[in-house]
Amino acid sequence: MFDSIRNNSKIWMGLLFLLVIPSFVLVGIEGYSRYEDKGAVVAKVDGQKISQAEWDAAHQNEVDRIRASVPNLDPKLLDSAEARYATLERLVNDRLIAIASEKQLLVTSDQRLARYLQQDPSIAGLRGADGKLDMERYRQLAASQGMTPEMLEARVRRDLSNQQVLAGLQGSTFATQRQADMALDAYLQRREIQVQRWMPADFAAKVQVTDADLERYYQEKSERFRSVENVDVEFLVLDVAALQAKIVLPEQDLKTYYEQNLQRLGGQEQRRASHILVNAAKDLPAADKQKARAKAESLLASVRKAPKTFAEVARKNSDDTGSASRGGDLDFFARGAMVKPFEDAAFALQKGDISDIVESDFGFHIIQLTDVKLPQAPSFESMRPQLEADLRKQQAQRQFAELAESFSNSVYEQSDSLAPVAERLKLTVQKAQGLKRVPAAGAQGVMNNPKLLQAVFSEDAVVKRRNTAAIEVAPNTLASARVVNHRPATVRPFEEVKADVRQLLIQAKSAELAKAEGQSRLAAWKSEPAQANVGQILKVSREQAQAQPQALVEAALRADPAHMPVLTGVDLGSEGYAIVRVNKIVPRPELSTQQAEQSRQQFARLWGQAESQAYLASLKSHFKVEMLAEKPQKMSESAAKKP
Repeated sequence: MFDSIRNNSKIWMGLLFLLVIPSFVLVGIEGYSRYEDKGAVVAKVDGQKISQAEWDAAHQNEVDRIRASVPNLDPKLLDSAEARYATLERLVNDRLIAIASEKQLLVTSDQRLARYLQQDPSIAGLRGADGKLDMERYRQLAASQGMTPEMLEARVRRDLSNQQVLAGLQGSTFATQRQADMALDAYLQRREIQVQRWMPADFAAKVQVTDADLERYYQEKSERFRSVENVDVEFLVLDVAALQAKIVLPEQDLKTYYEQNLQRLGGQEQRRASHILVNAAKDLPAADKQKARAKAESLLASVRKAPKTFAEVARKNSDDTGSASRGGDLDFFARGAMVKPFEDAAFALQKGDISDIVESDFGFHIIQLTDVKLPQAPSFESMRPQLEADLRKQQAQRQFAELAESFSNSVYEQSDSLAPVAERLKLTVQKAQGLKRVPAAGAQGVMNNPKLLQAVFSEDAVVKRRNTAAIEVAPNTLASARVVNHRPATVRPFEEVKADVRQLLIQAKSAELAKAEGQSRLAAWKSEPAQANVGQILKVSREQAQAQPQALVEAALRADPAHMPVLTGVDLGSEGYAIVRVNKIVPRPELSTQQAEQSRQQFARLWGQAESQAYLASLKSHFKVEMLAEKPQKMSESAAKKP
């Protein structure tokens, strides 16, 4: 068959041409591109689409970046709907700036690009002593980011061009000290207030609801009872720990490993020696060095005649003041503790022997070996648990390296089931139920890995029910999952959520009663201010809310100074109702010269950011930005509350 194809290659190419080209004409290139469909469109910028896959990837990159810099941050904060939407807004802004840069013909010259790259510390460190760039290391730097040098330079050029869109605004912002003081005094103003609150929980006992009330509330608020999209999966894990548990070690392998590592297990041989040192530095003149050697030879002849006098000779003649008082004793030492000439000589002696003259950087030594401490090798049985653990780990790591490629290829090639892979590699198919796109805060385990969950909720896995790719969820740990049941987000039946409906309705009605009571009391106190029963005095500002709700602080700061003291009511929604008496404005502490300058610079930065945001808003209108993804309710409510 293959010989036929080779021998008639031109004919086969002609047939393929006739088959492929009409299919493009009839189906269209767009028909083929569906195989690279990246999911739903979540935003459009000047007609350019941003897909769900791009959004997911951008948010995952943002999460990885923040977790790397702040490891202890609660993952729930990063994976919230609000955090995800903020990533989409940044993605839209980036795309908007890129389009504006292109439309405004903002380009980066070769000279500016070269100058920027020369100043980049990561690239400057790749230059040799001659100032030339090490191109091999430069290619490695680019490759570590998944790019060629040309791609890296193109990205830097694009980023520099995009920066010019807002650089003019941000760089030209200027604020006087008077402007800064006026703005910051207003924004950071402190006020003396007193607060009286009515909490919904205090009114819950007064609330009575019927089944009809519950059904009506359920119909009106049905979106609140929508279940979260979730899946049930089967998954396989290939890791060193699992492989270790399956390894059976023959007795002979253990004994061989024990014998091979006996020296390491038993520790090092130690030796005890005494020495006599005659100082002779390396840079000592030759004549002086010869005198030192002659003295050492004289001392050596003396102790060889009477070995028992070694300690006494050392006390009187050794230049090593640290050991001379002990008769030259250096106590026990192992290899690596002494300078090499001394060590080599000491470990070549027999117990009681006296060495020849040994020259080192310190001078001339005469060494007497006084004792030898041989390592005490532990018995095979006492070391068995450690030997088994070490050998299992080594073999498991080798097996993992051998099986990892097979695992990755198999889950891809046999994408309709994990069973063949499990059977071939002797792995266990595991199950997990009710998995959501975002793992619970602090959740552990393979199936709570963000990268694996992203793969599980991809179109290939959910719609086509294919195995995910092999994902590295931890060092030496690969996992692949397959969706067996997908439950889209739907409104749950009334009977299933009736208890939740009752609780929410009681909370809502309790908040209404709290609000009514607060408003009634406000009207009475306004007519008779002397009867107002408000709480203790607090001093609040936007910087120091004193544990008060933000809405309450904002209401206090909006009160007209001309009519103070003034009573104002604040609807806190599910947190009830509050009456605030705003007594007076509390002056800010006087700033030092340094603090005043810092405040001016801070205001200038904030002003520059505000101008940039205003410019971005105008660009969004000009280039027509469409946000197709639904904005989280909390963000919408927050925007609606802003004055």
